[in-house]
Amino acid sequence: MRCNPRRDEQPIWDDFIPLVLKVMLGSPKRVETEPLGFLGRIDVVEGRFPARIIRVATIHRVRQACTCIVHLDSTEEERTKLKIFRNHHALYIRTMASTLLHRATTVHADVTHRQQDIRIINGVITAIGDLIAEPADEVVDLRGHVLMPAAVEPHAHLDKAFLAEQIENPTGDLMGAILAMRANRHLLDVNETVERAERAARLMASNGFRAVRSHADTTVEHGLTSIEALVEVKRRVADVIDVEIVALSGWPVMGPGGADQRALLHDALRAGADLVGGCPHLEGGDTLGPTEFFLQTATDHGVGVDLHTDETLDPTATGLAELAEMVAAGFGHAVTASHCVSLSMQSERDQQATSEAVAAAGIGVVALPHTNLFLQGRGRSPMPRGLTAVASLRAAGAQVAACADNLQDPFNPVGRACPFETAGLMIMASHLLPHDAWSSVSTVAGQVTSFGAQTLTVGQRADLVAVRAATLREAIAFGPAERIVWRNGQRLAA
Repeated sequence: MRCNPRRDEQPIWDDFIPLVLKVMLGSPKRVETEPLGFLGRIDVVEGRFPARIIRVATIHRVRQACTCIVHLDSTEEERTKLKIFRNHHALYIRTMASTLLHRATTVHADVTHRQQDIRIINGVITAIGDLIAEPADEVVDLRGHVLMPAAVEPHAHLDKAFLAEQIENPTGDLMGAILAMRANRHLLDVNETVERAERAARLMASNGFRAVRSHADTTVEHGLTSIEALVEVKRRVADVIDVEIVALSGWPVMGPGGADQRALLHDALRAGADLVGGCPHLEGGDTLGPTEFFLQTATDHGVGVDLHTDETLDPTATGLAELAEMVAAGFGHAVTASHCVSLSMQSERDQQATSEAVAAAGIGVVALPHTNLFLQGRGRSPMPRGLTAVASLRAAGAQVAACADNLQDPFNPVGRACPFETAGLMIMASHLLPHDAWSSVSTVAGQVTSFGAQTLTVGQRADLVAVRAATLREAIAFGPAERIVWRNGQRLAA
């Protein structure tokens, strides 16, 4: 069978591999295989492919010289993702089977649990309820499992992950970790940073994270090493987890001594960083100047800001309040304030005023129980918790997310890259209820980043995690190591 070619016909060479790509990209209305120089049978399929295997062509003798013609003019409604595979001398096409998650325990806004079926088609949740399996369904039995939207890590340092054995924090506090990193910069190059960061990102994906925002050290001493490494990692792990990169500026950035650092931050944004980051409280007393610089730099590049803010137990620190005032005055992009530890050391009145200003400015706040409980309050009696004022911020209406921050490095010698671990710490250290604790690492964590909130509802992308447990509280308590994770409807390999 040989047809006169149309102008929109595209020849596909090199056996059937390119045909696979074309079909996956466009889900054609018609596929024709045209063996050259030998006998073959051609079946033409019109319209929407049924949810079954279709033999498109049988080839009696296989030759390398084979042309396939693909028509990519199907309507949007007719399009469906396809898989093509070869079996002996036959070419087959089949639709991507939908997935039915059977009898999963789901958690609802009223904190009740229900057993439900969830159907996923082309990466999207299309139905929830008591569903009947269809012939095309891949059925996954989730009886005895709690099913939740996958988590988001809103503040990480992938470039430092797994350095605990190489770089020790001699004092155990924040400055000890900073100085230890500074003294060992010469050990860290792009390649080894890529190896560690990729391992951390893939571990996060397998543990139930769909996305991670990572800060990348951007200092005069370190240059763009971390930026370049994380840009590469972002590319490598795109199939399992989304990555956002914050250029974490060193200091000082103000005055003549900060000229190189200011220029480097601009270079980092041109090199692939997604947001502006920095530590105004480490500038030396003046937080207004550096905060203004970071906001202006972000404006110049059209990006958001995520600042390490008031990471200190000094009750006089006012960086968060100043940031809220500046943002409210007219900053045009998203702002996240991480740590905000000093807020917990201030009076109830001051906490309330700052919390209300933060909420009014639309600033997302990230609490970091792992590192702040480890680094803050050493040698003090009574020893403070070293965590931001979560209750005050939430009462004011601010969005408060939570994350682990560092992963087995000088800032945090432990950690499992596990959202259940973080949720558990928020229950213990911040007195959150289990439902709110999980929301802080999933829904709210998505809201304070650019990844957005995802819920277990029809129309949402199927980024999900299931663990063997009877309730959400039990899932957080035990944090089962065995997990089933879906990204865009596709189950990740264990």
